[in-house]
Amino acid sequence: MNSRSLLRSPVSRRLLRPVADLIDQRIDRRVEREVRSAVREASAHRLSNELLLGSPGRGLSRVVADGPLKRLHAEVAALAGGRDAAVRNVATAYRLLVALESLGVGRVAGGTMNICGKLGTIPLLDPPNDEILEIGTLYGMFSTGLLRMMERDGRSPSLTIVDPFAGVQLQPGTDPRPDPTGSPVDEHAVRTNLALAGPAGTAARIRRGYSEDPETRAAVSDRAYGVIVVDGDHSAKGVRQDLQWAEEIAAPGAVVVLDDFGDPAWPGVKEALDEHLKDGTRFTYLGKAAHSAFLRAS
Repeated sequence: MNSRSLLRSPVSRRLLRPVADLIDQRIDRRVEREVRSAVREASAHRLSNELLLGSPGRGLSRVVADGPLKRLHAEVAALAGGRDAAVRNVATAYRLLVALESLGVGRVAGGTMNICGKLGTIPLLDPPNDEILEIGTLYGMFSTGLLRMMERDGRSPSLTIVDPFAGVQLQPGTDPRPDPTGSPVDEHAVRTNLALAGPAGTAARIRRGYSEDPETRAAVSDRAYGVIVVDGDHSAKGVRQDLQWAEEIAAPGAVVVLDDFGDPAWPGVKEALDEHLKDGTRFTYLGKAAHSAFLRAS
């Protein structure tokens, strides 16, 4: 009987079974250890990701899903005329958003795609000058990000902010309550965040007051703005007033951004823009990215 036949014989299989069982047990234990280790590592990664990007660490998740991100790329590309630039700027805006909320006081208001859409699109629309006006700032963190995005594009931005700094976020029809971050909405927090943008942030001009107040308007209507971000009173009346003011202070070719456009939570924003565009206006509607409308002044 040759060696192969011997190994296949019933006697040999009986004699070798304990050895085979021992080998199988050792393999099973090794596989089990590897699986447990992989599960622990995956759990650690998941927990770390949640603390960095998820709601347990931020109160508002910054985790990105594939579908919304692809839609945003397409919307920014349609506005700015190039997919490569859209993908690059949206990715840069996302990293900046995460960094700012990690280092700053409070938060950037709004959903992740909406914020990245605004930050990524504005520089690509090539505003006619570097004067920026933000109407309604919350913690000033969006403006901080916009300064940095403009600087990445080789610009030298100069920022003006108008906000009442009421200690909480104010909107008609909602009850004023402390911000989910626990940080007060005040000028000190805004200054702290703007400092993250370096010299352009510390040099920012801040006017405390409501955008419809004549004194407030007079104080900051001393220049023509290349970028105007309308993110104040979200009622139809309030948005119309801000758009009418923007007509007066927008430089030729200026980019005007209307936040929360098309958001079902704020129907007054779209209502106001639709009505405004029916009148004689300098503004042309360019399109939207997430829940922000982009206009160009003539």
